[in-house]
Amino acid sequence: MPDASATATATTSVLPAKAAASGSRGLLTVSLMAATFMQALDTTIANVALPHMEGSLSATQDQITWILTSYIVAAAIMTPLTGWLAGRFGRKRVILISVAGFVVSSALCGVATSLGQMVVYRLLQGISGAALVPISQAVLLDAYPTHKHGQAMAMWGLGVTLAPVVGPVLGGWLTDDYSWRWVFYINVPIGILAFLGLLARLKDTQRSVHRGFDFFGFAMLSLGVGALQMMLDRGELKDWFSSGEIVIEAILAASGFYFFIVRMITAERPFLSLALFKDRNFVTGNIFIFVVGIILFATLVLLPPLFQGLMNYPVITTGLIMAPRGIGTMLSMIFVGRVSGKIDPRILIAFGFALSALSLWQMMNFDLQMDQWPVIWSGLTQGFGVGFAYVSLTSVSFATLPPQYRAEGTALFNLMRNLGSSIGISAVQALLTENTQTMHQSLATQISPYNPWLHNFDLHSTQTLAQLNTMVTSQAAMVAYNDDFKIMMVLSLLTIPFLLFMRVGKPRPGERPEMMAMD
Repeated sequence: MPDASATATATTSVLPAKAAASGSRGLLTVSLMAATFMQALDTTIANVALPHMEGSLSATQDQITWILTSYIVAAAIMTPLTGWLAGRFGRKRVILISVAGFVVSSALCGVATSLGQMVVYRLLQGISGAALVPISQAVLLDAYPTHKHGQAMAMWGLGVTLAPVVGPVLGGWLTDDYSWRWVFYINVPIGILAFLGLLARLKDTQRSVHRGFDFFGFAMLSLGVGALQMMLDRGELKDWFSSGEIVIEAILAASGFYFFIVRMITAERPFLSLALFKDRNFVTGNIFIFVVGIILFATLVLLPPLFQGLMNYPVITTGLIMAPRGIGTMLSMIFVGRVSGKIDPRILIAFGFALSALSLWQMMNFDLQMDQWPVIWSGLTQGFGVGFAYVSLTSVSFATLPPQYRAEGTALFNLMRNLGSSIGISAVQALLTENTQTMHQSLATQISPYNPWLHNFDLHSTQTLAQLNTMVTSQAAMVAYNDDFKIMMVLSLLTIPFLLFMRVGKPRPGERPEMMAMD
């Protein structure tokens, strides 16, 4: 019989080890969440501060947009490089340098005194922050066993999805009560805490010193992504293809993507491994995350101008009525984390997209006379939908992908989310402008002395005509907003059938990823 004292000793030694592993994993998770929150926050927090920056930096409205464009383009170009950097230099080194670079560049943005300085510092910020989200996702997938990936992605997803929602509210409060410079200074304490936590708990991965680099493939992908981002970001400002700049950017983007695809198919060691595109779950997951980028970010861009421009809500009120969206996301992610492994993730994804479609249907019925409750309920519904879909999607997309491809996979996964948001934002804004003009012309034809609804108006008065024009413009804009929400609702519903291509992954025999990412 086994010795009772030996058994007791073994038991007591195992329990502290498990507790230590749990504590290490918890600190690692919090540190990674802080890093991803910091990076995701900067995609939206600076938007509300742009009018205040114009005067301080002596920039015009056209020039000030380069503060956003420089960050977006730099991050988009560097995101696909994350997989190679992690394999060549190790995840720990790459993410620590990224966090440090992001903190330093954020501080420099806060002290910038000219537009040129700000654009350069934002470029550095985008370059530094590009690796944070993909590597943090890959690290958590390795740090948790397969059956807990849902819980891990729920915690990680809070930072990625809540930050863009919180960004405009936090940015408006910091800008109004302090200064626009605090929009960037706020990253410093968050980044320092994340750096210290990662330095203490993140274990480095094996490095491939002789790993080759497909420079031509990277250059073509960078050209395609960078030109596409420039075209999408500046298209509305330049009236799209009536501008020579936009035409050139479109040609460069198409050429870059064409040569990249040809290179990837024909090269012996392409920049992105072809094995990524042989995994059915991963490819399908990229389609879904592309649509999530459209729905989440395009909605966040449309709503503040609707509430502040058409309904005359102050910034603080706009932030408060949009807050339930974040609450819904947080609650649904906590719930999905608890039921992960017990319910087919495809059911949760379908339910999440159905809720998102329902919320967009609610937004389709917005009108200028409504109170704040339709906004609150639709935001809460969409928050629940995004939470249900995002957590399960990030888990099942990597369930069947071999661990050695996770760094590349997470980089491509997040690139698709960013491209979805850029394309979605540009598309809804372009449609909003065009549909507003079209509907304005249609409604303006009803302004006639023969219209019985206008008998109480003096149509010979210039002041009356100006008031009627304002009313017509507002109604036309409201209809255009409703049309945008309708398009996104249809897109959400059309995406759900792609779940038929997914399968539920099972843990590989002998796979024990729990301790791969921790000291």
